[in-house]
Amino acid sequence: MKGIIVMAQTNLPALTSDSGLTRYLQEIRKYPMLEPNEEFMLAKRYAEHGDSAAAQKLVTSHLRLVAKIAMGYRGYGLPISEVISEGNVGLMHAVKRFDPDKGFRLATYAMWWIRASIQEYVLRSWSLVKIGTTAAQKRLFFNLRKVKSQIAAIDDGALHPDQIKQIATRLKVTEEEVVSMNQRLTGDASLNVPMKADDGASQWQDWLIDEGPDQETVLGNSEEYNERMEMVNAAMDVLNEREKAIFTARRLKEDPLTLEQLAQEYNVSRERIRQIEVRAFEKVQAGVHQAAEQAKADRTEALERA
Repeated sequence: MKGIIVMAQTNLPALTSDSGLTRYLQEIRKYPMLEPNEEFMLAKRYAEHGDSAAAQKLVTSHLRLVAKIAMGYRGYGLPISEVISEGNVGLMHAVKRFDPDKGFRLATYAMWWIRASIQEYVLRSWSLVKIGTTAAQKRLFFNLRKVKSQIAAIDDGALHPDQIKQIATRLKVTEEEVVSMNQRLTGDASLNVPMKADDGASQWQDWLIDEGPDQETVLGNSEEYNERMEMVNAAMDVLNEREKAIFTARRLKEDPLTLEQLAQEYNVSRERIRQIEVRAFEKVQAGVHQAAEQAKADRTEALERA
């Protein structure tokens, strides 16, 4: 994987900002699509011999696929340049893991990796606190706009109760989750706004329920959060100053800095910033996991003594 990233950093067309999108799209059209036999041979050369030139051709021939998929995520208010960059990382992962002997094309396999990489970036940028953490909530987050379009729902923040029920059924979530997610994706709205019910009496607030936890739960969650943050802070001690600053700016800030902003600050490439961020995250993740295992062992030992 390291070889592909280095290759991509030095030889792929640069997309530095949304303003350069048109030029970037023109550049990637210059790379030819591969015939099935050519793709198979290139994939075999990379898989068996680590041929970086073969990997280069596999990546560049699918940059248009990444751009096409990335365009589908423009509605989340994120820089399309970064969305495409994240998709390119997913493509590189796909090239690394692609097995040509299984009989399907790289594009079919790469689509999953590209979407997964982009969605992880979108979720990280929006913050899981804002959109929920369950698989169902993530599915709702990424499919709500599409389903609303399919049922001709007006994207003005208000849904008819029948539309809410239809969306909830299609995406296998509760109607309350549909209402909540729609509010988050369409902006703030008054709780007294009518929901277009036939009698005009139903309002947003009628669909809201008090899900507030009791004081005991609040205290428990607070203690658990503090414990986790202590683990994160302790794990960050293994990072050097630059890693710590980039990790904090990209992962811990409420409004994360972009790769472009950090690249300018440190006078390096955006890909280099991404590599530092990923490496720092892996170090912190390993440290937190180790601390959690130790805490679990300490609790078990304490219970046994008691």
